[in-house]
Order: sequence, then structure tokens, then C-alpha cells
Amino acid sequence: MNRREIVLRNKLLKGMHLSYNRLIEEKQKENGALFFSKEGKIVKVKACNLAKIEEPKNS
Repeated sequence: MNRREIVLRNKLLKGMHLSYNRLIEEKQKENGALFFSKEGKIVKVKACNLAKIEEPKNS
């Protein structure tokens, strides 16, 4: 990867982490749940059981 691709990759990862953390925070305020697919089955997970993830460190 060249420098430009690395910078773009880091920005994309930062944005994904930020949006995930905002989603978790909002669902926790609403006492809501998120739905995931696990081994082909739909699984409901309460937002209070999910933790925020740390922002990636710059490489």
C-alpha cells in the first residue's frame, strides 16, 4: 500500500468506529437491541450488553 491508500484506509476505519459507537450509544439510551446474523440465524442482542470499541491507533 502506498501512503495515500494508508491515509484513506485509516480515515475509513476511524469513520466506521465512530458510526458504530454512535449507534451503540443511541440504542443504549433507547434500551434497544441490535440484530445480527450468526451461522445463518438471526440473533437479537440487547444494546446494554455491547461495549464501545476503541478508535484505531494511527499506523
